[in-house]
Amino acid sequence: MSVLETLKMRGFIDQTTHEEELEEYLGQKGMSCYIGFDPTASSLHVGSLVPIMSLAHMQRAGHRPIALVGGGTGLVGDPSGKTEMRQLLTPELVRQNAEGIKAQLARFIDFSDDRALMVNNADWLVGLEYIPFLRDIGRHFSVNRMIKAESYRMRIESEEGLNFIEFNYMLLQAYDFYILSRDHNCMLQMGGSDQWGNIVAGIDLVRKMEQKQSFGITFPLITTSSGAKMGKTAKGAIWLDSERTSPYDYFQFWVNSDDRDVARFLALFTFLPIDEINELGNLEGAELNSAKAVLAFEATSLAHGSEEAEKALAAAQSMFGSRAIPSTLLPSSSIPREAAAGKADSVPETSFDPAVLEEGIAAFKLFAEVGLANTGGAARRLITQGGAYINNERVETFDYSVSMADMKDGEILLRAGKKKYHKITI
Repeated sequence: MSVLETLKMRGFIDQTTHEEELEEYLGQKGMSCYIGFDPTASSLHVGSLVPIMSLAHMQRAGHRPIALVGGGTGLVGDPSGKTEMRQLLTPELVRQNAEGIKAQLARFIDFSDDRALMVNNADWLVGLEYIPFLRDIGRHFSVNRMIKAESYRMRIESEEGLNFIEFNYMLLQAYDFYILSRDHNCMLQMGGSDQWGNIVAGIDLVRKMEQKQSFGITFPLITTSSGAKMGKTAKGAIWLDSERTSPYDYFQFWVNSDDRDVARFLALFTFLPIDEINELGNLEGAELNSAKAVLAFEATSLAHGSEEAEKALAAAQSMFGSRAIPSTLLPSSSIPREAAAGKADSVPETSFDPAVLEEGIAAFKLFAEVGLANTGGAARRLITQGGAYINNERVETFDYSVSMADMKDGEILLRAGKKKYHKITI
């Protein structure tokens, strides 16, 4: 099966250009493809997993992925998918963020021996001279065509409008494609569906500058079955950085997937064989929960390593009970199959000064402080509505004073709702 067929079957493809020629291009070994990553933070999040996994599939098929960090375009800001201007970045912040992004990508992609590359478009964009750029590159672009692109149209119709800096973004991204085609023989750009106009502009520029055919693939916007944007929760984004989202919380994000999303997410966010995923059919009850556990284990293994995935699984088992996972269910998964007592080592915890607990702290303040509620007001509502627990006992009043008297075996176990836990230690 070709890598293009694999991506189609697993749900990665929204649109492609020149599909027959693209199939021929990817039918050769060692071809290059690239995706741009916005360096606005030092960590990527779950919403970036579709492009990351697509690069990993390309590498597994024998091709060379290129991760382009938008150090130069980040100084301008991409209007795509935005109704307001993005915050502009400093070069130092871009450099720091790029280092964090590469470390996370290395979990999914092998950068050794140039099997994958990370490049920064600041290397060729920052030193551009304006007049030569207009003369050599700008002359190939039609303003009439540019303003018809969805990314520009959205901004033009917004209250803030489209400023001239952002108007240049399509030219700069197209120039990226041209540079990568020239210097790395990279003829395939991939990106989200909102990048279609920019990708097509790059293909057109490569054709005019290099007299070569290049290609584009876009991915669909991934939403949950409830319509929510992938990776967004009430607590905010689910980050790939363990300092921002713990491996346990990452595991729990996947375990809590909507029943309707399990098979689709297994196809997108794991490398388990598609034939095994298709055999799941309409699972219910315990089998469906086991499939969710496999999804969570495999996704956490990719982002944080198998050791952290095993610790998160053990912690979940200690909190919610343990059951054996049938050997016939997704048999290629390396998840431990036997039921185990589990340990709560991966449950998020916070250490307090004993003096604080000797004096006591109001329950609503404690729940907000450790992140089981976004604000003190939200914590009050949680407690008032009966959703807060200390050592599995419901908290009756929001101002209950949590103290050393609540310690059991050297810890206090907090719970919000059915599935969110946090340990207090001293």
